[in-house]
Amino acid sequence: MGDARRPLHIVVDGRELAGRPTGVGRYLMSILGEWAGRTAPHRMTVIVPGDVPAELMALAPGIAVTEVAASATGTWFEQTSLPRLVRRLGADVFFAPAYTAPLLLTCPFAVVIHDLSYFVHPEWFGWREGLRRRFVTRETAKRAASVITVSEQSAAELKTYLGIARARVLLAPPGPPAPSAGAITGEPRAPLVLYVGSLFARRRVPELIEAFADVSRAVPAARLVLVGDSRGVPPIDPMRLAAAAGVRDRVEWRRYAPDAELQQLYRQARVFAFLSDYEGFAMTPMEAIAHGVPAVLRDTAIAREIYADGAVRVGPDRGALAEALITLLTDDGAHAAALARGRRRLASFSWATTAATILSALERAATRLP
Repeated sequence: MGDARRPLHIVVDGRELAGRPTGVGRYLMSILGEWAGRTAPHRMTVIVPGDVPAELMALAPGIAVTEVAASATGTWFEQTSLPRLVRRLGADVFFAPAYTAPLLLTCPFAVVIHDLSYFVHPEWFGWREGLRRRFVTRETAKRAASVITVSEQSAAELKTYLGIARARVLLAPPGPPAPSAGAITGEPRAPLVLYVGSLFARRRVPELIEAFADVSRAVPAARLVLVGDSRGVPPIDPMRLAAAAGVRDRVEWRRYAPDAELQQLYRQARVFAFLSDYEGFAMTPMEAIAHGVPAVLRDTAIAREIYADGAVRVGPDRGALAEALITLLTDDGAHAAALARGRRRLASFSWATTAATILSALERAATRLP
């Protein structure tokens, strides 16, 4: 990666790596892993609140870390203290991987806007939160030297809602993780249906639990494991829903799973279910397929764009969902065929390509090239 341009000091907003990283944090960590030791002649500094994750520390000395207070995570810090810190670090260019950037930056920057859910579906957000997100994202996009997103759907939304021409937007989609040992050796799978992702209304967790009740009658040993905190308004209580559906003893909810625990779940699961109505990309089905678990998705435009025939897509009908899950739990031939299609589709994506695309955008931003 990189080229013969002058050495740059690239400063990265690493706040999504703090605490319990979710999708954007995993996206950033994968990019940093590609960059570590391969961005010469540039220097890289990541700003992280609180304790520095061990995974990030392992990238030293290729990537330096500046630690700030654990509380330095919100919009106030981003718009007041962060631009001062970036100036003090002597950044030539700034990378904002999570929708927004400080509006008072004095150096050029690139931003990744993964989706525009708060423009497309403002009803999903409180009025104050939605107003804040829309204002800061719009102003960030205006000031950015480079705007990056993860899908053609999100690129179209950037044009529709922010007036950013498609030619100005770079695509840098996520890539799949390396397959686990179990995915390669074909270790036995439990009759386990797995869901990974924060719990929002748009992800249809109640419908998944209701369909799983039908599945459990056909496959008595089946279990459903949900991994992800309930972050919607109003919050979703999956265990209450499971009790109402009569399957409380077959459903498990883990609000968060560290990487080692999540890898173990991927190794155990036979089917992955993710029924979201709206995503900018949807990374976790890709992670599942890479670990040998075929995915069942809601048939949406983004599912068709990203996964094509690499996932089993179903409509809103409960019976169709239950049937798809039962088939993948019980039919070895259908399971193998779905997984083969998924793996072929995953070959279209690469973290190395994504990291190179973003690095090139930062280099052009720093030198003011078009």
